[in-house]
Amino acid sequence: MSFQQGALTVYKAGVLTVVGFGGQDALANVNLAECRDDLVNLIKEHSCKTLAFDLTGVKLIPSGTLGLIAAMRKRDVDVHIYNPSEDVRDVLEITKLDTIISVHEVEIPK
Repeated sequence: MSFQQGALTVYKAGVLTVVGFGGQDALANVNLAECRDDLVNLIKEHSCKTLAFDLTGVKLIPSGTLGLIAAMRKRDVDVHIYNPSEDVRDVLEITKLDTIISVHEVEIPK
């Protein structure tokens, strides 16, 4: 069961919280301030310890959105990225974000 919280699709909320961007292929129109507030609220409301971003279908991710994802580490949560595209994976490697954020390929149940 998923629900919308602003620009985010929340697939699971709890100690492990999994969020995504509703299958958008480019995240150019994401309001970063609103998204940050939504993420902080999810972390607090659900005592989240691991925050996972499902990037299935995302082909292009702006640097501001990557910065937001990385900044969530300051909220005392482990940050994971699921299913980044090849282009997103390349950016994670070039920026060395893949050394501080766990990157996974996972099967997403339909």
